[in-house]
Amino acid sequence: MISEDKRVPVTLLTGFLGSGKTTLLNHLIRGPEAGRVAVIMNEFGDVGLDHDLIEEATEETVLLKSGCLCCAILSDLAKTLTALLAKRAAGKVNFDRVVIETSGIADPGPIVHTLATDYQIAQAFRLDGVVTLADAATGMKTLDQQFEAVHQVAMADMLILSKTDLVTRFELSRFETRLEGLNASARRIHAHHGHVPVGALFGLSAMREGVSSSDLDTWLGMAQELAKPDPLAGLSGFAVQPAAPATFSPSISATHDHRINSASIEVAEPIPADVFDFWLDTLIALKGPNILRMKGILHVEGLQYPFVFHGVQHIFDAPVPLKNWSGEDTTSRVVVIARGMEEAELEASLKMLLMHPKGDVAPKDLPGGMMVETIEMPF
Repeated sequence: MISEDKRVPVTLLTGFLGSGKTTLLNHLIRGPEAGRVAVIMNEFGDVGLDHDLIEEATEETVLLKSGCLCCAILSDLAKTLTALLAKRAAGKVNFDRVVIETSGIADPGPIVHTLATDYQIAQAFRLDGVVTLADAATGMKTLDQQFEAVHQVAMADMLILSKTDLVTRFELSRFETRLEGLNASARRIHAHHGHVPVGALFGLSAMREGVSSSDLDTWLGMAQELAKPDPLAGLSGFAVQPAAPATFSPSISATHDHRINSASIEVAEPIPADVFDFWLDTLIALKGPNILRMKGILHVEGLQYPFVFHGVQHIFDAPVPLKNWSGEDTTSRVVVIARGMEEAELEASLKMLLMHPKGDVAPKDLPGGMMVETIEMPF
């Protein structure tokens, strides 16, 4: 029996200056498809909400005719989210999900950290995905000049390309190739005058129990690399790899931005607990601040079901056990997106997961969440 996660899903909406976040927000809150949404913005003055959408406005909140709510960030995000919880508990507002709109030059990392490390916030909210808008007309130049924009792309679960009608097919292809090099695991869709399917923005993270195999494949950027899942294979859905026990797959290309590298690895057999412990300890100790994102599915020796994990720098969400896993495939898959790490460094690091020391390894019990600051085996 899978327990339902009742935490409020949070979508982080980021993107370059002028990429179209305002237009997207107006379309999002105009219709009922998204449900009741609490939109958190830096300042109301920075976001041109359509006046015909507004029902009532105060200094801190704007109530919309659709039933959605907009509010400004107070002194910090944690206080704003806590205030929203208090208002909902008092029956003053109601919402099903939260969308946080960042400024155009904001690094998404600190917001992800807040959602993962503030105890009260983590108990009530969960990160549902990072959505980054990328302006096809000016994006190449922005990536060259603004490293914050590179971070936004690297951390995205979903990349929405705006203003694609303003560029040629060749220019669009070059831009998409560069985005692919920065973040191969992110889904990509095109916005049409600010319109995107509302459902495409939600349910992006696989950090939830009962996640489908196709969603897990897409989250890890392997949806097109793997064979179609057997419908009888339950949650596994992964094609068994009978050939090599492991594969290493760097996503580096000639057009790749030299500041960001991403790589993935597949390990066919369950990984000894102490091997994963040593790998994670070493990587975070040496390169923690440069790990933009790390995610994967992990099969540990001696444990009957795998875990899905996700981290930013040294901060990790609580790993999610897939207790209804029914497949025979035991392939672990790990994706790392890093800053300032050469391809050889990433490859050498990931290959540490192939070690199989002699002797029995007693797996550690899974605690409530991965350690923060302290580097310790999380499983």
